[in-house]
Amino acid sequence: MSSLNDVLAALTADIDEVAQLVENIDDAAWHTPTPAAGWDVADQIAHLTFIFTLAKTAAAEPETFKAMAAGAARDFDGAVNAALAQYNGLPPRELIGRFRAEGQASVRALAGVPEGQVVPWLVNPLPPAVLASAGIMELFAHGQDIADALGVPRLPTERLRHLAFFAYLTRDFGYQSRGLTPPAEPFRFELTSPAGQVWTIGPEEARQTVSGPAHDFCLLVTRRRHRDDLALTATGEDADRWLDIAQAYRGPAGEGRKPGQFAPTPA
Repeated sequence: MSSLNDVLAALTADIDEVAQLVENIDDAAWHTPTPAAGWDVADQIAHLTFIFTLAKTAAAEPETFKAMAAGAARDFDGAVNAALAQYNGLPPRELIGRFRAEGQASVRALAGVPEGQVVPWLVNPLPPAVLASAGIMELFAHGQDIADALGVPRLPTERLRHLAFFAYLTRDFGYQSRGLTPPAEPFRFELTSPAGQVWTIGPEEARQTVSGPAHDFCLLVTRRRHRDDLALTATGEDADRWLDIAQAYRGPAGEGRKPGQFAPTPA
């Protein structure tokens, strides 16, 4: 896995990239519906602001976070909706300022975690580099919703390697969200980066493999594209089944995206 400094540098860059998607749009565009049913652009930024507030608190004030998490555990959907109501009613300039401020504060808080110490999180404590990678996953997923809503192309970068590794760590989430037993056999991912490098994650001897463009892989595991619209290949029955249910986040899978809903990603 990459060093904490590397992951935090990528997280910082991704926060800036998502902010740039919305900083110059007019007020009406903030209310553009996104492919996530019921969420407009402001909702997406509000949700990310809430996530970064949680991460900042978990890293800097663990006991405060544990009290927040206990309330969220009793009614997670209610906690998410309350956060949306807290942030998405702000004027656009104020909302984007809060998003940047909370994102940057979470980076500083994670950087300040003593070496070898884990950070409390919603289910299990996580090393700060893994929690930062989860933030990269959130930014990629919700940033894609915003880009799709606004009709803006996104340029994939080598920073996707952190999301790809996070998806390897969270391979079983898709099974768990559906009440299925994950296969015992390990997977191997062989992914081509935007710059043409090949990233390999998982044991060389694995018989279950997924290969293809890293960008397509990240769109798959965040459920922002249907597998039929992605250039991914599975070897092995379990790996092929996984392409239907892959998700790099806990909880319900959501509706996902339909085949042909978006143009295929460019090579």
